[in-house]
Amino acid sequence: MRLGASGRNRKQKDHPAVMISTGRQSADRRLLPLLAVTVFFVGATEFMLSSMLAPLADAFDTTPAGAAWLISGYAVAYAIAAPVFGWLSDRVDRGRLLLAGLLLFALDGLAIVLAPTLGVAVALRIFGGIASAILIPTSFALIAEVIPRDRQAGAMGLVMLGMTAGIAFGPAMAGIATDLIGWVAPFVITAAGCAMVFVIGRRRLPGHAPAAARRAEGTGWSWLRSPSILRPLIAKGAWNGTGVAAFLLSGEVLRLRYGFGPAAVGVSVAAFGLGLGLGNLSAGRLRRLFGREELVLVLVTLVLALAITLFMAWSLPLWAALLCLAAWGAALGTGAPAATVVLATRAGPDKAMVLAVAETLNNVAILAAVPLATTRLAETGPAGAMIVLAAGLSVGMVLTLADFRWRRSASAG
Repeated sequence: MRLGASGRNRKQKDHPAVMISTGRQSADRRLLPLLAVTVFFVGATEFMLSSMLAPLADAFDTTPAGAAWLISGYAVAYAIAAPVFGWLSDRVDRGRLLLAGLLLFALDGLAIVLAPTLGVAVALRIFGGIASAILIPTSFALIAEVIPRDRQAGAMGLVMLGMTAGIAFGPAMAGIATDLIGWVAPFVITAAGCAMVFVIGRRRLPGHAPAAARRAEGTGWSWLRSPSILRPLIAKGAWNGTGVAAFLLSGEVLRLRYGFGPAAVGVSVAAFGLGLGLGNLSAGRLRRLFGREELVLVLVTLVLALAITLFMAWSLPLWAALLCLAAWGAALGTGAPAATVVLATRAGPDKAMVLAVAETLNNVAILAAVPLATTRLAETGPAGAMIVLAAGLSVGMVLTLADFRWRRSASAG
């Protein structure tokens, strides 16, 4: 007896493979937008202070340099706390830990508004850094746990696009809100946003019953003896941290070379943000094109080193400098998701801890490179700063190439 069209459709819908695929697509629709909005608020909160240091200095009766401790306190707390909460994320329900981080982030934003002194505000920003140390590694560990391996690079890129948007638009949002309402407005907005994501997340985050199994399988710190993890881990910290550090100097380079004021610098560095977003969106496509993330990372580090070297070491026409900024951003936007997939896959049950240590190494590289490169920039110009940056880029390139060759040999064997 032949089935009609409706009968065939019904049979197809009931087929196990179709049901699994539908379930995965449903998980994608629930999880990825939620994580993208989560990291958007992390990126916006971390970078929005760059446009409001003067109002914060007035509010707390200090100088802009004193108000900058609100940034430093956050960054140091993030770097120290990330491995601790990465370890914890591998041993508890990741969804519940993510919700706890969102709630802490929201409460921290509201508490800063009520802080009576700068010291109290800096202490509260430390709690904000701790909340970020929960949210970022846990978000990407969730992707590695829920999304199929062949689609993880694209999923990581889409979620990282949320952070890119936060970094790009956070300072503008904060500046406009501060001008229109006051310095408290950006903190209230981000706190309300995190509270909203918390409420939605309580209903939409997928359950993660394997927490007990992960707790039993987790190896703690034994992964530190695994070269297959240490190579890409140190490499990512070197090239990604150096790339971000160089970007932090790019505005001053544009000012020195082209005589730009703040507005012109802001418009020019938007080329980097555009490239970063395009790189995030291209991560999945490049993985499918080249077949493995390790090859993508070799190409990424080469493009990154070339773009930064040309921008810093030569006086290029403006259009060429902007093209370098865009390529630079695209390399970081593509490389970060690819490297995250590699680390999460090789770390197994310790994926959140390894990803957290990667975040710490990124921050360590930035904190090490920026002061040295800034000093060289002031003394000898952009070419002198490039000497400092070349060290981090070289370490990243050598380790990335070594890892690619090891991976190819292992596959051939």
